[in-house]
Amino acid sequence: VICCAVDRARADLLALPPMVQDNQDAKCTAFTVSVDLKDGTSTGISAADRAATLKALASPDATAASFTRPGHIFPLTAVEGGVLEREGHTEASVDLCKLAGSFPAGVLCEIVTDDASEMMRTPELIEFSKQHGLVLTSIQDLRLYIKSLASPSPA
Repeated sequence: VICCAVDRARADLLALPPMVQDNQDAKCTAFTVSVDLKDGTSTGISAADRAATLKALASPDATAASFTRPGHIFPLTAVEGGVLEREGHTEASVDLCKLAGSFPAGVLCEIVTDDASEMMRTPELIEFSKQHGLVLTSIQDLRLYIKSLASPSPA
């Protein structure tokens, strides 16, 4: 499953209602109705089609009419206070985009172990990030950084 985290304003602008009215997910992940990009894609399932849909979700030019529903990409709605309000990957994605000065839409996916039997956890992710030259951070580190931006500097 590939998801795209957006803020509430973006979800509203793109007419992305909650996937269900009674969210029973243990972490209360705010899935919206799934989407595909309407123009320039085929069935929506190919990597190229999914990439085009993700790019459109992160484009300020896209509108609700740019997408068909249901689709193969799962938008998620971040809570307004970001990781300071909810310690979730959805909020972390949007917060990182905002901190980078980018459009507040971030792609999320889980990384599976080599044998595809389960999702990688921290020890495997540390090794994976080293192997592929990636930066690895945590929601806790992001929370601390955002709090430090709000705190006055010592004189």
